[in-house]
Amino acid sequence: MSSNEYPDRPRVGVGAVVIKDGKVLLVKRGIPPNKGLWAIPGGSLKLGETLQTGAEREILEETGITIRTGAPFYSFDFIQRDGSGRVHFHYVIVDMMGDYIKGEIKAADDAHDARWVLPEELGDLEVSQNTLKILKYIKFIAD
Repeated sequence: MSSNEYPDRPRVGVGAVVIKDGKVLLVKRGIPPNKGLWAIPGGSLKLGETLQTGAEREILEETGITIRTGAPFYSFDFIQRDGSGRVHFHYVIVDMMGDYIKGEIKAADDAHDARWVLPEELGDLEVSQNTLKILKYIKFIAD
C-alpha cells in the first residue's frame, strides 16, 4: 500500500495539459488510483515545489517530455472511497497548460504507456472521466 492510500489529509496533485500538432499528451496510469486508465500526466507535489515546478517534473518523469507551464487553469477534488466508505484516496488536483519544449515520449515512472492522442482517438481508449472533463473544458473535444 502506498503512502497516498488511506491518507490522514488530502494530497496535492499536479498535472499539465500539453498539446502539440493537434494531439494531447496522455499516459496510461500504472498505479492506483485509476490504474489502467488514460489520463493527463501528473502526480504528487513535493514539499518545497511550486505547482509549475512539480508539474514540469512529473511530466518529465512520466513521459520524457520537457515542458514549461503557466498559471493553473483547472482544479478539482478526487476522492475515492472503499467498500466500507472509508477514504481510500483524496487528492486536490491542480492542472496547468504546458508548452512542449523538447523530448521523445518514453513511458516511465508511474506510467505504463504514454502517447500523443488525436481527439478522434479518445473513443478507442479507456480515458478517466476527469481527463475527459478537462479536455471538454479547454475545447479539445466537444461536449
